[in-house]
Amino acid sequence: MNDFWRGLPAEWLGNMTTDVRRYVIFAVAVWLLLYVVLGWALKNRRIRDTDATPRQMIVEFLVSIRSIAIFSTIGLSIYVMDKLSLLPLPHLAQTWGPVWFWVSLGAMILAHDAYFYWVHRIMHRPKYFRRAHRRHHLSHITTPFTAYSFDLIEAALMAAFVPLWLIVFPTPFLVTALFMLHQIFRNTLLHAGYELMPARRDGRPMFDFLTTATHHNLHHMQAPYNFGLYFTWWDRWMGTENPDYHARFAAAVRKPLLIEGEAVQTA
Repeated sequence: MNDFWRGLPAEWLGNMTTDVRRYVIFAVAVWLLLYVVLGWALKNRRIRDTDATPRQMIVEFLVSIRSIAIFSTIGLSIYVMDKLSLLPLPHLAQTWGPVWFWVSLGAMILAHDAYFYWVHRIMHRPKYFRRAHRRHHLSHITTPFTAYSFDLIEAALMAAFVPLWLIVFPTPFLVTALFMLHQIFRNTLLHAGYELMPARRDGRPMFDFLTTATHHNLHHMQAPYNFGLYFTWWDRWMGTENPDYHARFAAAVRKPLLIEGEAVQTA
């Protein structure tokens, strides 16, 4: 038991190091690629005309490191439950072969999308917003560094999903690691400020069931809409997708939006 308690600080530091490295790699890489290396080529894919200030990006980075500290602290619950033999499902899932590996990854992504939608929507209720979600919306102009710029309550709610999922659904630990890579990749792209999704001939997204940078950017502009993270399904099922979304997407990719064969003004 003494070894168990002595292992907690090292486990926390390991979690923190891994999460900070993952955030920095993705956020910095996306920013450098889109704003520095390819900025000239992608200028027509900029969603907003105004840049975030250096001060905003520094604050976002520091707040994101604070959020990662919360993630790492809550992530210790996985270590503790596993050491106490209270987390049997991940070990069971590891014996179920490669098919289950990919099934569990898909299930985890789908479940997280639903979890995020409803938690996110609840945080927008007036009595919760200021304490739980206001920090994220101070980034009116989003950047890749906005991804983890959370209030403490939001950081805790976002971190809670993984241990809760591992308790109830057989998922190998390696799947969790891949899920985290997918999550930060999608998160940084949604906040990147550039629309990278290919467009169809009618001006709509090529994969219209996936959220886009325009979709999430509209949420930062008009908060009562577009709560989804990975997919557009929940917003469409619940009637919370911004009615101007497709027109804004068409404007971002510089294409006319076609409705019943007629071009619609998108500028």
